[in-house]
Amino acid sequence: MRNLPLNSIRRFVNNAPNTENCRHAARGADYLQLRRVSRRRIEPGLYPRAAPAGWWNDEGASGKPRIVVHIGEQKAYFYKGKTLVGETTVSTGKPGFGTPPGHYTVLSKSADHVSSLFGDYVDGYGNVVRSNIDSRKDRQPKGTHFDGARMPYAMFFRGGYAMHQGYVPPFAASHGCIRLPGQMAPRFSRMLPSELRSL
Repeated sequence: MRNLPLNSIRRFVNNAPNTENCRHAARGADYLQLRRVSRRRIEPGLYPRAAPAGWWNDEGASGKPRIVVHIGEQKAYFYKGKTLVGETTVSTGKPGFGTPPGHYTVLSKSADHVSSLFGDYVDGYGNVVRSNIDSRKDRQPKGTHFDGARMPYAMFFRGGYAMHQGYVPPFAASHGCIRLPGQMAPRFSRMLPSELRSL
């Protein structure tokens, strides 16, 4: 998927299967640790290849689930008790939209959340006219409508901030959320973590 136009990537992401239903109430604890990272600029309309996902092995592990996110590494680590059971690449907030550091609790979950703030302006034929917009700030071109960004397996930890499935380039690129690769998001969400720490 190297250097595909936004329309192609959007069609792929929007048509991806979403088979797991999550509860809106969270249990346990997620731990999010976030650190600052240098950002890379990319050409408008071109997306680099997604970063590799990671690994998961929770066989025989027990204990309170938690997530630690390292912003500087752009990685997330899932623990059960003191045992590391999974690791994945992530994409956190880009310049001007940093992911807030701190300790958090997962407030709610939504398996099929759609953003009411971030997304694209799309014409009547389904073509993206302006991508990656903030509906509060970016002017809507005539003849378009707002199409909210899909945020499957969203785990909200502070206001509108969430960890969720999304496009994960090898650098920070979100509006402050923590994006997880598609194959890892259901695993992280299914374990019902609720304590988060970010550095």
